[in-house]
Amino acid sequence: MTKIDVLDQIVREKMLPEPQGMFSICSSNIQVLRACMKRASMIGGPLLIESTCNQVNQFGGYMNMTPVQFAEYVETIADETGFPRERILLGGDHLGPSAWKQEPAESAMQKSADLIRACIRAGYRKIHLDASMPCGDDPSPLPPEIVAEREARLCRAGIEAQEIQGGKITDLAFVVGTEVPTPGGSSDEEQPLHISTVKETGENIMAIRDAFRKNHLEAAWERVRAFVVQPGVEFSDSHIHIYEHEKARALSTFIEGYENLIYEAHSTDYQTGASLRQMVEDHFAILKVGPELTHALREALFSLEEIEKEIYHGSTMPLSGLKAVLDEAMTANPQFWKQYYSKDSRIQFIQRRYSLLDRSRYYLNSPKVGEALRVLKNNLSKIDIPVSLISQFFPDQTVKIKEGMIEKTYQGLIEARIFDVFDRYNQACGKHTPIYAPA
Repeated sequence: MTKIDVLDQIVREKMLPEPQGMFSICSSNIQVLRACMKRASMIGGPLLIESTCNQVNQFGGYMNMTPVQFAEYVETIADETGFPRERILLGGDHLGPSAWKQEPAESAMQKSADLIRACIRAGYRKIHLDASMPCGDDPSPLPPEIVAEREARLCRAGIEAQEIQGGKITDLAFVVGTEVPTPGGSSDEEQPLHISTVKETGENIMAIRDAFRKNHLEAAWERVRAFVVQPGVEFSDSHIHIYEHEKARALSTFIEGYENLIYEAHSTDYQTGASLRQMVEDHFAILKVGPELTHALREALFSLEEIEKEIYHGSTMPLSGLKAVLDEAMTANPQFWKQYYSKDSRIQFIQRRYSLLDRSRYYLNSPKVGEALRVLKNNLSKIDIPVSLISQFFPDQTVKIKEGMIEKTYQGLIEARIFDVFDRYNQACGKHTPIYAPA
C-alpha cells in the first residue's frame, strides 16, 4: 500500500463505525521533526509533513528553501533518525497566490503554478490548492467562480508536472476549499467563530467541481480527497475554541453524500484528545497541527533552563540565559509577532514567552538563540539530572523516567514533551500508540 493509498483508504472507510484519520505535521523545526519521526518509527503508515507557500517556494520563502531543498532537509532528518524515506508523505499547504497577492493576478497565478510544479518535482504528493485570496488587481472578496477557476488552473499545472516526470495522477491527492482558520492562530481572543454552513460548503464544492469539468479535469476531480472548512476550531493567544459536535453535525452529515471526500481541519492545535477523536468520527479526518508542537518544544526548553539554574546555583559556570536571549531576539526583530500581540508592554512580555500562538518559534534558529541552546545542552549533558528536579519541572514525564521508558537527558525530555502531542493526535486518528520504547 502506497502513502496515498492510506489516505484513499481513510476516505473509502469514512462510514465505518470506527473511522481512521491522518494528522499533518505543519512544522519545519528540526527538533519537532526528529521527535515525530522517532515516534512514528514505532508505528506503521506514512508520516505527513507539510510546508506552506510562504514558508517554502521557488524563491526560498521565509525558510530560504525551495521545495526540493525542503524535501532534502526532511529526508536528511529521516536518515539521521533511521526513519524510512519511503514513509514520508510531503504535502503543500495553501499552495496558491498568497505569497504574491500584492501583485496583479496573472503574475501571482503564474508564480503559483510554478510553485506547484516545483513541489511535484520535489516529491510532494498531497497538494492543497488555495486561490481564495484576492490579488493586487482583484475585487474583494473574490467571487467563488474565480476562485474555482484558478484552483482548476493550478491543478492542471500539478498534473502536467506529474505526467512530465512519468508519474501517475493516482499518486496525487488534492485538497481544495477556502474557509480556514487564521494560519497559525487568531489574534482575536473570544470572538465567535463562523462555522461553515452546508449551503456555503455545497456551493463551493459544486463551483470547484464544475470548474474542473469545464477544464477537462474530471480525472483530477476524482483525486480530490478533502475539502477545507471551518468546523468551529481555532486558538488565539490564550483561548482555545474547542470542537462542538452538535454545532458541526449538519456539516458532518453533508459530506457523507460525497464518496470521494472527507474534510480537512486546520488549526486543530490544543484540542483535547476527545475533541480530536470526535472530529475524525465526524469526517474532519485530516487534522493539521503545528504551533502546538513547537509550543511543547518551547515549554520543554524553558523547563530545562529552570533545571539548569537550580543545578548551577551559586556556580561560576556560564549559564544559557535562554529565556532572556530569546526575548532579546524577538524584541530586536518584531516582524514575526508584532501584529499578533498586545500593544501593552506588560501583556506583550508574557505573550512573547508563553502565547499559544508560539510566535517565538520563528526565532529558535537565530544565531544568539542557537548559542544559548548549545550552552544549555552542554551544561545539562555534564550531569545526571536528578529525578527530583524532573518531577518538579517535567511532572508528566516522571513515571516514564522511573520505568525506564524515556531517557533522563536533555534530548530525551524534549522528545517526551513532543511525543505527548504526537500521541494525542495518533490516538485520535484511530491508530495504535505503542508503549514508549525503553531508554
